[in-house]
Amino acid sequence: MSSVRGARHARAWLIAAALSACALAATSLTPPAAAADAPPYTETYRPQFHFTPEKNWMNDPNGLVYYQGEYHLFYQYNPGGNSWGDMSWGHAVSTDLVQWKQLPLALSHDDKEMVFSGSAVVDRDNTSGFGTPGNPPMVAVYTSAFRDGGKQAQSLAYSTDRGRTWTKYQGNPVLDIGSTEFRDPKVQWYAPTKSWLMTVALPTERKVRFYTSKNLKDWKLLSDFGPAGATGGVWECPDLFPLAVDGNPRKVKWVLVTNVNPGAVAGGSGTQYFTGDFDGTRFTPDDDGSYTPPSGTLVQDFEGAGFGDWTATGTAFGAGPASGAVDGQQTVTGFDGKGLANSFHGGDPSTGTLTSPGFTVSTPYLNFKVGGGRHPHEPGTAVDRGPTPEGTVLADFEGGTYGDWTATGDAFGTAPATGTLPDQQQVSGWLGDGLVNTYRGGDTATGTLTSPEFTLDKDYLDFLVGGGNHPAASANRTAVELVVDGRTVRTTTGRDTEALDWASWDVRDLRGKRARIRIVDDNTGRWGHLNVDHLVLSDTRAEGLTDETAVNLLVDGQIVRSVTGPDSEAMDWVSFDLRPYQGRTARIQLVDRNTGGWGHIMADSFTAAQAPARSAVDRASWVDYGKDHYAAVTWNDAPDGQRYMIGWMAGLDYAGATPTTPWRSAQTVPRRLTLRTVDGRARLMSEPVPALSTLWRQPTTTTGLTVTNTSRTLPAKGKALDIEATFSVRDAARFGLRVRTGSGGEETVVGYDRTTGEMYVDRTHSGVTDFSPSFPGVQRAPLKPGDGKVRLRILVDWSSVEVYGGDGEATITDLVFPDPASDGVQVFAEEGSAKLDRVTVRQVSSYRQ
Repeated sequence: MSSVRGARHARAWLIAAALSACALAATSLTPPAAAADAPPYTETYRPQFHFTPEKNWMNDPNGLVYYQGEYHLFYQYNPGGNSWGDMSWGHAVSTDLVQWKQLPLALSHDDKEMVFSGSAVVDRDNTSGFGTPGNPPMVAVYTSAFRDGGKQAQSLAYSTDRGRTWTKYQGNPVLDIGSTEFRDPKVQWYAPTKSWLMTVALPTERKVRFYTSKNLKDWKLLSDFGPAGATGGVWECPDLFPLAVDGNPRKVKWVLVTNVNPGAVAGGSGTQYFTGDFDGTRFTPDDDGSYTPPSGTLVQDFEGAGFGDWTATGTAFGAGPASGAVDGQQTVTGFDGKGLANSFHGGDPSTGTLTSPGFTVSTPYLNFKVGGGRHPHEPGTAVDRGPTPEGTVLADFEGGTYGDWTATGDAFGTAPATGTLPDQQQVSGWLGDGLVNTYRGGDTATGTLTSPEFTLDKDYLDFLVGGGNHPAASANRTAVELVVDGRTVRTTTGRDTEALDWASWDVRDLRGKRARIRIVDDNTGRWGHLNVDHLVLSDTRAEGLTDETAVNLLVDGQIVRSVTGPDSEAMDWVSFDLRPYQGRTARIQLVDRNTGGWGHIMADSFTAAQAPARSAVDRASWVDYGKDHYAAVTWNDAPDGQRYMIGWMAGLDYAGATPTTPWRSAQTVPRRLTLRTVDGRARLMSEPVPALSTLWRQPTTTTGLTVTNTSRTLPAKGKALDIEATFSVRDAARFGLRVRTGSGGEETVVGYDRTTGEMYVDRTHSGVTDFSPSFPGVQRAPLKPGDGKVRLRILVDWSSVEVYGGDGEATITDLVFPDPASDGVQVFAEEGSAKLDRVTVRQVSSYRQ
């Protein structure tokens, strides 16, 4: 990625932790990962065989090139801290893609530019003139992110000492189209035309562009490719390379990689690829993108003048179906016929619902098209605000004083506020006459407000909260915290709105404990304040109002399926799996409760069908199906024509909030890529670089183990493992391995779901998950058994799992943050039996030993 996306800096990186961590979600908080004085590379979550810098922030891999026996790994790096900023190129080298040596900073930011992502080449013929015929230069082609105006352009730097020192070209930039969204050049030598080929991203246009040059300095436009495939987010960090299909050098396909954020297959960021042909000018994909969904019985197509027997509330959906875009809306595409449901009537501030009559579920799937905003339904929220919970009121901030609560700093003043403060937007949603409002004098005020000690003697602690979204994981928080025995065990922040809404902490596990509530405003920037009111211990869990833009399936009044839009006016197919609800009464409900950007939802063509429709995201080809594989690119000039790929092991939803210090983020294990014909088309296969075996220690093998509706502990354990397992498929619905298991049910599940034909990773109970609501969950990848067998290779490190299914046709990369004591391995089967034919568990040592 550019390293981080020009115009998106403010919302994606400068406040990365705040944007990614909980909006209104109330979570449990665990202590910091490790003491600040822990010896380097021994910290609690420090990877042992994945590359990490000794300290500070890292993101995209850059400048991947092999030269004179060394694989060079440059990477986006902040020399000054553990959060994104001052992007520069860090540097490491390896002789085998496993043992890495960190070198000094290669390319530094300066007062004019940050050094965003790019690539490196060996200019063997000295076409650039930066070296000599006897000492050809290494040339880095990177994106200059200019501080003044935010323009992005492509620039050069060169080295004549094997990449140890670098000089920026005085003629920079060498390619400038006057855009703030133009980045991540991947350059290679294209032998047929004896010229350099650049593949570069036009991120917000969902395109890659190809240029050619004879000298790396003067570039000529060739063609564009895109939009195609998954287009729900920006395209970044492209790559283009040839691979032989099935090992046949006379049958070569080109692979075009585009990294997508958001809107990838796991919901956040990810790496998609296309196979096709490249003729030196233009890339032509094998798949033209056409799609016909399964046929079925039409339930609602919105072709009439009104909504028929569907019921609308509010103003968002208007008096009837829209015929496309409505006033003030961008062009809407992808709907069928002449009409659709569109909640943009009155713009994004309008809200409402559209609900179908009840119907009996009689088909396996409900297919439909959806578009609009990406604001998913959050469990525990409601469309309408419920009654005030009954119980023991700890504070309602009435009476003109804080009572026996203790205030520090200047944010809280000497008494509760009575509503909106000077220069503040309208505050709403509090009860009575008083509330906590830390907008005293504006966002620059800071301080704390702490309750007296009390006993947790009910199931829930409910309260109203609004204000800034700066969770506990961010550097300067605006948070409500529950403190027990001096430790923060629950925390909640606002969601950048002045409207107070209910939050609820489940404190059943803390019943009988003595506790305090602490309200913290440590933020002096935008939305650097909190609004809080009516804290009550109750046996009723308060439901906050939803801010979703979603299509929901309700069965017995409960939401059982939900999808949202992709922040796009282009509509696409989705599907609800109805199989668990056969014969029951259901309703479809479109909900728009969001008044901010992309605060609308669109839907069309509800069809009851025997097979699921597939979205463009589902139909796309993905290098990896996990949450934490992004900005992936390949090495130039690898020996023997091999193609190796590495990616940034992070999810952009929460990259700035992961619980690590003094470093943040890691790179994946490098993978060897091949193309193999599967079901008549070329598909990318991945396997860990072979040299990983040099780190293997202490193998343990188990064979011939049958498990039925249970879990069994294997005679192997560890925090860093390379596991190879083969299962015979029997009648179990799900089976596989649980890794990093420990007390309290801590585990990361790596399994196979026979009912869906998918490999999956479940990190719901993998350890620390509370720093972002999008972190816990299950990632899935399609995988067919081979000859009745399912083969899994699982790389387990101190804070990650990477899973390779079959022959590497399916991979899932996920971060996990388990307790160091969780080091067990178990085999399991659910709803039937499975046979573990063979499993070998190998300890993996640190590459630094």
